[in-house]
Amino acid sequence: MTIAVCPGSYDPVTAGHLDVIERCARFFDEVHVVVAVNAAKTPMFPETTRVEIIRRAIAKDGYDNITVSSTDGLITDYCKRVGATVIVKGLRQNGDYEAELGMALVNRKLAGIETLFLPADPVLEHVSSSIVKDVARHGGDVTGMVPDCVIPLLGDALAAERERTDR
Repeated sequence: MTIAVCPGSYDPVTAGHLDVIERCARFFDEVHVVVAVNAAKTPMFPETTRVEIIRRAIAKDGYDNITVSSTDGLITDYCKRVGATVIVKGLRQNGDYEAELGMALVNRKLAGIETLFLPADPVLEHVSSSIVKDVARHGGDVTGMVPDCVIPLLGDALAAERERTDR
């Protein structure tokens, strides 16, 4: 059985993330989508919300070989714990490759875990969590960039953000 891990901050999960996850689920027996918690970052959504959003977004597609969880430790430790032999990362543009290559080499050195780079669907390569949040903050429509279940949550999170800023 081949187990893959798709790590990311998923803040929020985008249509591009889901494309990579669903394609990955066709290649591997088991896929773990792992919300990586980074103490140095302040995410818009709490860890549990990000996990739940991904679960809801993939539930409609009937993938029974996908597990969604989170970790605040090294991804390689998570991989060892679940028996994963590969990390799958989606790449949008050249900058993604440069940023991800160093991590891939470290992961191989730390745990012998290989990284597979999966190119983004060209229709979605412009979509990132940062772009989604920026568009939404400025009142733009993010329909099609994120799963439908994210849109109201994004509105709520931005309203709470504005309320904190107005104080």
